[in-house]
Amino acid sequence: MSVQVEKLEKNMAKLTVEVSAEDFEKAVNTVYNRNKKSINIPGFRKGKAPRVMIEKMYGAGVFFEDAANLLINTEYPKAAQESELDIVSRPTIDIVQIEKGKSFIFTAEVAVKPEVTLGEYKGVEVEVSAADVTEEEVAAELKKEQEKNSRTIDVDDRAVADGDMVTLDFEGFVDGVAFEGGKGTDYPLTIGSNSFIPGFEEQLVGAVIGEEKEVNVTFPEDYHAEDLKGKEAVFKCTVHEIKAKELPEIDDEFAAEVSEFDTLEEYKADVKAKIKEQKAADGKRNQEDQAVEQAVKNAEYEIPQPMIDTQTTQMVEDFAQRIQSQGITLEQYFQFTGLTAEKMMEDMKPQAIKRIETRLVLEAIAKAENIEITDEKVDEELAKMAESYNMEVEKLKEFMGENEKKQMKEDLAVQEAVTFLVENAVEK
Repeated sequence: MSVQVEKLEKNMAKLTVEVSAEDFEKAVNTVYNRNKKSINIPGFRKGKAPRVMIEKMYGAGVFFEDAANLLINTEYPKAAQESELDIVSRPTIDIVQIEKGKSFIFTAEVAVKPEVTLGEYKGVEVEVSAADVTEEEVAAELKKEQEKNSRTIDVDDRAVADGDMVTLDFEGFVDGVAFEGGKGTDYPLTIGSNSFIPGFEEQLVGAVIGEEKEVNVTFPEDYHAEDLKGKEAVFKCTVHEIKAKELPEIDDEFAAEVSEFDTLEEYKADVKAKIKEQKAADGKRNQEDQAVEQAVKNAEYEIPQPMIDTQTTQMVEDFAQRIQSQGITLEQYFQFTGLTAEKMMEDMKPQAIKRIETRLVLEAIAKAENIEITDEKVDEELAKMAESYNMEVEKLKEFMGENEKKQMKEDLAVQEAVTFLVENAVEK
């Protein structure tokens, strides 16, 4: 195999790969041996027909396409490595020559990693977020925990109140005539959830179990049903069941129940400390985001379109794997949401571009600042990973080849570049 490299405009390149006639013949023969068992030729037992007879019946190039795919899959990775290009896209393949007795030639057009010209990245200005914690914030966290520990009770000694969960029958009428889709039986509704037409839920407050109550509403002008837009309607409603949340008292007993502390004051102090810790972490991430955003804005580069397409495709594939782990296929997701593959790609493209820009600039900063990751640093990270996965470090190392180790070093260098940006930033 030989490879020629041609640099193109806009960070593109073309590899011309030539495979010898001898290797092409071997590939064709390999394909023949794989497929001959499924080919019937009159006068021969199935799978016993000579290659020359199959080619005579179906044409000399009957095995060429599969042979070409076989060679492209094996020879392109070698050519890409031999080219010493930093390829950042999937190749666009074109076959130039495919003939019996001649060398097999194909081209692979690829995007290469663009050069980055760094602008100002030291001393960029970042805002500092306050990490102070108010009593209101502590109270809000206690309220969340109180809600999580609530229980639902049946109510039969009072009318419907705001926040209740009711089960009701209803039927809607416009000008005295029932309309399609306006009827429900044993329908669950939380009062105050705003899941019904504006004004509907508020008028159920005060309703008594078993008694019919009329609710008067006006459909919004942007209502989805054309024949109901802006119309006044009357709903005849009957509540059959009322349930309410019963919240525990926020006291020492509550603190002991939901935490490791014996008193409410100790629990509140811990909640306050955790909020402060979270605010500090959020503030740090915010500073990192600001510093990186400015460094990216001040840099110059030209991203080739295939690089964007490859990143976007990878993001879609990652998303498909995540939902697959939840038992949903990408096709089912499209059915549920009404999205298409093309629309998803288009929606993800801005995020893909941002990821590429960020990575390119941070890699350039790491290079400019001579940020290098030692093997000892890699071992530290592997130890952390092994602990989080609850496995032995040596077992984890078995899964890592040189490429994985190289990728980890690059990722850690990018993280160090972010730290460098923040450490050298100026607080507003």
